[in-house]
Amino acid sequence: MDVQLIAFTGIAAGLVAMPGADFAVVVRNALVSRRAGAVCGLGIAGGLLVHTTLAVAGVAAVLVAVPALFRALQLLGGAYVLQLGVRTLWSLRGSAEAPEETAAKAAHPLRQGFVTNVLNPKASLTFLSLLPQFVPAGGHALPRTLLLALIVCVLALVWFQVVVLLVDRLGRWLRRPRAARGLQAVTGVALTVLGAALLLEPLLS
Repeated sequence: MDVQLIAFTGIAAGLVAMPGADFAVVVRNALVSRRAGAVCGLGIAGGLLVHTTLAVAGVAAVLVAVPALFRALQLLGGAYVLQLGVRTLWSLRGSAEAPEETAAKAAHPLRQGFVTNVLNPKASLTFLSLLPQFVPAGGHALPRTLLLALIVCVLALVWFQVVVLLVDRLGRWLRRPRAARGLQAVTGVALTVLGAALLLEPLLS
């Protein structure tokens, strides 16, 4: 039994399931349709694949060595998440629009999920620091780190599809006008706060 692999899977599952911008943007799209939420989850998994690949290649270390690059990515990511939040809150003013009409005006859910995740430089740093801890000394580092990266992506795929399924199962209630507006407002506020925090952190540090 590979105890290290089991431990890594547990830690990675916790990181993937941690509420944040990824979770909020999946819920936002899942409220539109199950397909939109599922596709958004695929986009997030794609972003995690980029982060874990960078960690495996060691490129993510550049973010530590070049603070200006790290801050620039934080600002880009924060701005993107912030505008998603503002757009979500702004759409509340026109409740007469059907969810599908609102979705048609928004970015494609795959792109939303991918960009939201990939523009978060902290994800690269997290996996850069985490992956080496679970590579046995004297072992073949590349196959092991690739396996760990694959585990992260699979966990993301499974977790966000579960989230979408739960939202879809509660869809009849969640899509009632009052409930939908309430959840949309909560999601919009969460994205706006997360985006603002990402923007302020590099400016205040």
